[in-house]
Amino acid sequence: MKKQTYLILIAFFSIYVFWGSTYLWNKIAVTELPPFMLASMRFTTAGALIFLIARGMGISLKITEREFLNCLLAGFLFLGYGNGVFVWALKYVDSSFGALLASTQPLVILVLMRLWYRKAIKVKSMIGIALGMIGMYVLVSQQELQMQEGSTLGIIMIGTCILSWGIGSLFVAEAKMPKNFFITTGYQMIMAGVMLAVGSLIFGETWISPLDWTLKTQLSLLALILFGSIAAFTSFNYLLKTISTEKVATSAYINPIVAIILGSYFLDEVITVQTGIAAAILLTGVYFINSAKKGKKYT
Repeated sequence: MKKQTYLILIAFFSIYVFWGSTYLWNKIAVTELPPFMLASMRFTTAGALIFLIARGMGISLKITEREFLNCLLAGFLFLGYGNGVFVWALKYVDSSFGALLASTQPLVILVLMRLWYRKAIKVKSMIGIALGMIGMYVLVSQQELQMQEGSTLGIIMIGTCILSWGIGSLFVAEAKMPKNFFITTGYQMIMAGVMLAVGSLIFGETWISPLDWTLKTQLSLLALILFGSIAAFTSFNYLLKTISTEKVATSAYINPIVAIILGSYFLDEVITVQTGIAAAILLTGVYFINSAKKGKKYT
């Protein structure tokens, strides 16, 4: 087996399992730590490590003012708001449920592309949108969910996060960014970390020393930094340059499955029959949308 084949297999494992497990790690950590503090520490540390690795490899950290501002906006859309608020919402919904909601991102991006570029939507994509809407209704209409305090607010805020990710995807597709994607990631994470720290102070969160955390929370943040932030995102960008976008996009319907399995096993999250039906409908819709994509990459 060729070396590149091994690298591709490792990279797929990373975006499937590591990204899928971030819902579990965030859920564990947010039960003990303030959400914006958690996200700030994750991205600031990951960004700093990326810069150290880049310098060790002799990669320049210099970027232009325009690239800096674009990284600032992208960092806010993807990580500052998109991830920071999502972590906050996990206080009110199960990790597996949040992952299923996040799987609708390709659907949101498709609708935004229709509004942004005024392009006609293909038949497969229309089927995907219809299935996505049906799946969302089946998912959020569960009586068990409606009885949980704060779940409605959590769902609404996750919806705004998905919208933020979609807008960020279209913005980054055309914005001028640093040529080295590793450097781009580092700047976005550092900027998002700073923004989240400011948000944490504004909302009056109490920062807790890592020495006072439980072991499972310490391990969760370490996993988020090393695997969820650095390894998975690097693998994602490597795959985009190596194989087709459609194959990389399969992470959109593998991640929720991983999150559901891990949430059920480690957190005893209940998987109802209705959730299973909704998952099948949603992931089928995502498949139709991804299989209809051609040409330009929107990542």
